[in-house]
Amino acid sequence: MLVLAFPDSLPQAQALAEALRQPCAAIEVHAFPDQESLLRLPEQLPERVVLVRSLDAPNPKLIELLLAADTARRLGAREVILVAPYLCYMRQDMEFVPGQAISQAIVGRFLAGLCDVLVTVDPHLHRVAGLGDAIPAGQAIALSAAPLIGHFLAARCPHPLLVGPDAESEQWVRQAAGILATDYLVASKVREGDTRVRIQLPDYEYQGRHVVLVDDMISTGHTLMNCAAALRERGAVQVDAACTHALFGAETLQALRQAGIERVWSTDSIRHPTNCIALAGLLASALRGLPG
Repeated sequence: MLVLAFPDSLPQAQALAEALRQPCAAIEVHAFPDQESLLRLPEQLPERVVLVRSLDAPNPKLIELLLAADTARRLGAREVILVAPYLCYMRQDMEFVPGQAISQAIVGRFLAGLCDVLVTVDPHLHRVAGLGDAIPAGQAIALSAAPLIGHFLAARCPHPLLVGPDAESEQWVRQAAGILATDYLVASKVREGDTRVRIQLPDYEYQGRHVVLVDDMISTGHTLMNCAAALRERGAVQVDAACTHALFGAETLQALRQAGIERVWSTDSIRHPTNCIALAGLLASALRGLPG
């Protein structure tokens, strides 16, 4: 097995290769002035290769994945495994307005055509039963970082109250709370626009509690900000947040802190200043479990 790293995924790929005790090689990427990409892979490849790349800011990355996967097969790879800790275009899983592209199905078929196995972490799925329905590859493996988040919090937060900011977060907050053997609650969210939400907290005694908000991703951060404000109003003495995918920028991080969230922790699915939970061991375990 050879782990192949795109320049933007080199730290994650090196950590994965080290966990697997397998070699890692870089994919050279040159961008022309017209934004086309030229890739160069090692001249000879083993039968099994692992392409590592998170698919945030996805559009140019998808084209480069196409070039890399096709070239890997031409250079000797018989099995191409794509490790994409963050998986793009999973939210648009139906035609909400007539004429809309159903991005999940389109991109899912595209990725399935590139690889034999796809491994990802906490994909943002709504109305499909499993990752295989969205990515019809030979094998589509969805891992969860929630237990890792639980272990991380257990070492840093004695007896926190875990809160999911909306109904979709229940699966992550429940798993993390199971590791901690602590209470958890799930708030309800009423969306009043693209960036406006209203949070309703369950009836509970929040006075004096240390609360950790747990979710799969943080993007605009508006839901967490509203939830933190509601918790502070109900007497929470400290509010922190933990997520799998950190999709937000520096301005949002500052806004989260101004809203009363003291610390923000994320996995390294996407390179970010809040990264502190490594996924290499989880990903390596999944790859070691593959047949062959």
